[in-house]
Amino acid sequence: MKPIALLFLALFALGLTGCNTVEGAGKDVKASGAAIERAADKAKPN
Repeated sequence: MKPIALLFLALFALGLTGCNTVEGAGKDVKASGAAIERAADKAKPN
């Protein structure tokens, strides 16, 4: 019974870590997109 409980605990912890990683990656992609948008706006002829 104890090994099964440890396995579920480990999977739960791994799941939480994965969510934080995906969230952080999403924020990075969003920031990159904003930077590209600003650069494109600056490059537009007036």
